[in-house]
Amino acid sequence: MAGTRDIEGRISPIDMLKSPNLTKICAPMVRYSKLGFRTLVKKYGCDLTFTPMIISDAFIQSKKARDSDFTTNPDDRPLIVQFASKNATELATAAEIVVPFSDGVDLNCGCPQRWAIADGYGCCLLRSPDLIKDMVTQARNRVPADFTISIKIRIDKDMRKTVDLCQKAQSAGVSWISVHGRTKDQRHQPVDYSTIKTVKDSLDVPVVANGDIKSIYDARNVQNLTGVDGVMAARGLLNNPAMFAGYDYTPIECLKDWVDISLSVGTHFSVFHHHIMEMCEQLMPKYEKRLFNTLSTTSAVLEYLRTNYGV
Repeated sequence: MAGTRDIEGRISPIDMLKSPNLTKICAPMVRYSKLGFRTLVKKYGCDLTFTPMIISDAFIQSKKARDSDFTTNPDDRPLIVQFASKNATELATAAEIVVPFSDGVDLNCGCPQRWAIADGYGCCLLRSPDLIKDMVTQARNRVPADFTISIKIRIDKDMRKTVDLCQKAQSAGVSWISVHGRTKDQRHQPVDYSTIKTVKDSLDVPVVANGDIKSIYDARNVQNLTGVDGVMAARGLLNNPAMFAGYDYTPIECLKDWVDISLSVGTHFSVFHHHIMEMCEQLMPKYEKRLFNTLSTTSAVLEYLRTNYGV
């Protein structure tokens, strides 16, 4: 099922992470890290992007689910497909399906949402390091050697448990690990960069830091604090897709690019509108945000941007 992969001339995620340069990554975001947004952030200095989290069993069983959850094109590379899974065979099968269209899969071990925990996904996997190890092993054994298998975790209050989990994943053949520096119960507390540093110092595989990276300056500071090989941003990129290119807030040119890209790939209106609201956070005064939020059609949004911002 894996087939032949078009990798000629393309830098793989693992080669990026092992290079001397800091790898800048767009995090998986439910609804929002889709094709259009991935295309936009790559135009502004993002090296590697993730799909939104996809439920592996539905993805395997339903063509409709695959068509809905996984849209890509030949320029959407390098790309990591993130799966929510609790079964090693399912993760490995899902990985095989996306091999021809991506550069790796990532197992979500950090989502703290109640529905995910209730269904046995996300951060509840952190209590089962041996299951994570088995899932990594089975996926690794069923995909090409140059196809990455990674995990994204949250930390435990007990640093030793986090290090133990990561070392077990490494022994199973994980390609790299992303660490969000908060526990499953934390939301807005400061990111624990000391634990991320400890994880990095304890492993031979590359480590990526996630949490509160809102500018290129934050990215470089976190690398200096922790020694990580890459940084991953979510909210920071939603507010400013050009932040990895050094912009302090979304430039008008980036807004224009979003309109062109999103229309070209057929982005759903609610997502198209939401991204503009996020990008204009520092451009629009409150009264303008309230007005923009009432716009309900693409044509109305385009007219508003043309009139007020020359987009």
